[in-house]
Amino acid sequence: MRNLPELAAALAAGTVTAQGLIERSLSQIADPLGEGAVTFTRVYAEQARASAAAMDHLRAAGRAPSPYAGIPISVKDLFDMVGEPTPAGSVVLADAPPATETAPAIARLLEAGLIPVGRTNMTEFAFSGLGLNPHYGTPRSPWDRETGRIPGGSTSGGAVSVADGMAVAAIGTDTGGSCRIPAAMCGIVGYKPTARRVPTEGAFSLSTSLDSIGPLANSVACCAILDAIMAGEAPLVPGSMSLSGLRVALPANLVLDDMENEVAQAYANALAALEAAGAKLIETAFPALDEIAPVQAKGGLNVPEAWTTHRHLLARAANGYDQRVRSRIERGANIPVHDYIDALRARARIIARMNAQTQDFDVLAMPTCPRVPPVIAELENDDAAYTSTNLLMLRNTAAANFLDRCAISLPCNLPGEAPVGFMLMGETMGDAKLLRIAAALEAELRV
Repeated sequence: MRNLPELAAALAAGTVTAQGLIERSLSQIADPLGEGAVTFTRVYAEQARASAAAMDHLRAAGRAPSPYAGIPISVKDLFDMVGEPTPAGSVVLADAPPATETAPAIARLLEAGLIPVGRTNMTEFAFSGLGLNPHYGTPRSPWDRETGRIPGGSTSGGAVSVADGMAVAAIGTDTGGSCRIPAAMCGIVGYKPTARRVPTEGAFSLSTSLDSIGPLANSVACCAILDAIMAGEAPLVPGSMSLSGLRVALPANLVLDDMENEVAQAYANALAALEAAGAKLIETAFPALDEIAPVQAKGGLNVPEAWTTHRHLLARAANGYDQRVRSRIERGANIPVHDYIDALRARARIIARMNAQTQDFDVLAMPTCPRVPPVIAELENDDAAYTSTNLLMLRNTAAANFLDRCAISLPCNLPGEAPVGFMLMGETMGDAKLLRIAAALEAELRV
């Protein structure tokens, strides 16, 4: 049992307990042969055990706050938790004043009785899609662990915590792919909602225009449940639907460039599953996708917005930053205001053009990332390789953030093969429909 609906049923039936689930998670985290030491920046062992005992008592009395009360989750290190500093994967904020409130998205999960077992490692300040962290170490993707391959970023620890059974689900953020890239690199599901649905207050911001909060888990149903709770909606498992007649747009430009053979094969297999289920696959060019990179090349939205957030902290603690993160943020100091305004206006125009072209489709499909997980050591020791690989891994996923849409990554590789993500992109505020489509495709991919 690795997903929320199954565990909720088992908890209701009394075949498992919250205390048992928490002990299993804590045991996985503490395993000296596992990734726990670099996956978590802080473990809530005592608090999690106390919460689990409370949830078991409440369930026995018929007072559990939700069917999911007592299920262990992990929380990315950039969320405010009352009484604690919010380091955001950095050392320069390790001694920051404690948060006075818990981030609303996390508070809603706590109200539903889900139990955080710890804070997870991440790319410093969420500014990379690779997941490397020179301060706390880098957790390895579960695939080819002996070689040591990237977990994806920036929600690196969250993805590994789920893949290794240290948590049933993880809560991350996604500014350019930070839930979906780690999901693809670790063989799990990652969801980026339409940003406005889930409050971003209390999450250390990378880009106020592009930030969103989403879950990583073992199934679409898990992601849908957690997303609904964080959005303040009733948590419902996506209803079944037929894929027959579904109009699926396959972008013919940009998203397939520089694709590795393993990705191409897994992507083709996923498309074949869609087609076999009756979906209509329609290949077409989307010129708007090619217009995003030129806007971002001048700094776009995330660099000046990150500079605005960090400029005072950099003034007093620049040497404590990951230098690769620091150099990207410091570009914002030299971006004129008119370039930033131009980027905002260009974004609006590109969104309008893309919306007009996709209105006759149900969903867009593409590889989440064009590569399987690269080797960590090769990126740690080569700045040029780090930069080019980071841009490549972010290319497809970042489009959904720029276009203000919802998107989900599903694992589409065969068992034992390198992890590959298959991304579906929906319309702005089309989250419910996208999740239903994703759940239907997930069932086909697991046949």
